[in-house]
Amino acid sequence: MSASKPHLRLRDFVNSYLILNHTNLKNIELLLDDIPKRWEKFADIALLPNSAFRKTHWEKFICNEFWLQICDGLEVKRLARLGEIVGEKRESTVEILVGNDDWVIRKESGIKYGYHLTQCMFSSGNVNERRRMGEIVSKDEIIVDLFCGIGYYTLPILVKSQAKHVYSCEWNANAINALRYNLKNNKVDHRCTIYEGDNRITSDGLVNIADRVLLGLLPTAEKSYDIALNCLKKSGGILHLHGLAPSDNYQKLVTETIYVLENIDSRYKVTNVDINKIKSYAPHWDHLVLDIKINEA
Repeated sequence: MSASKPHLRLRDFVNSYLILNHTNLKNIELLLDDIPKRWEKFADIALLPNSAFRKTHWEKFICNEFWLQICDGLEVKRLARLGEIVGEKRESTVEILVGNDDWVIRKESGIKYGYHLTQCMFSSGNVNERRRMGEIVSKDEIIVDLFCGIGYYTLPILVKSQAKHVYSCEWNANAINALRYNLKNNKVDHRCTIYEGDNRITSDGLVNIADRVLLGLLPTAEKSYDIALNCLKKSGGILHLHGLAPSDNYQKLVTETIYVLENIDSRYKVTNVDINKIKSYAPHWDHLVLDIKINEA
């Protein structure tokens, strides 16, 4: 077995399965070359990419025994495959292939994120941004997280900084259930208040209180820009705004965002914008976070 590289080990396991169960198999190399080379693995589960084993040439081989062989090759007890993130509530369509339990706990930078794989999304590619949020918040700051999910950024801020309080807004009931669990499991629930529902309605009680507001929604959180400005203290603060920009023109997103913000509320003026690249999002498009400093005009 090729133990040095995990994808070669998986290839060997699939190769053995195909040879043992399909003696008249032709074009085996075509199948072996289509085996995924990357996946996520944590706890006792492996999470295959959305495209894995979906081509028609796999159809006659796919069965429970096949998936169990994949588990053996990846040295896990449970197996799942990513799907699309759907709807306004950013719901997961992960498919469980082996196992009956979709509850998982990811451990990252000393933080434990628990959630149901088939109900909630989790972007492993945002790991550096989650870490950064826990590092940049100053002592006694008040934070409003307008799209908190299971606590992607709420938890690093609470666990890693001395923020005074985080107000976390979310309207996906499954994510809220996971968030409540995660706040208690990380022993930070006493410093967080959950606002359940559409933040365009529930944020009425969060006016003029925040040093920072997080807008972690893709492709855009523009419908909540006015909410974010209302949440900032009268003296201003910082918006952490997620968005998409052409890979060769980040300034386009910056210019458009400043224009929109300054036309929403004339009391405020953008005084500085720092650009943080999170990851590539699609061909020629990148996921950015803009740190936007807002002051009284």
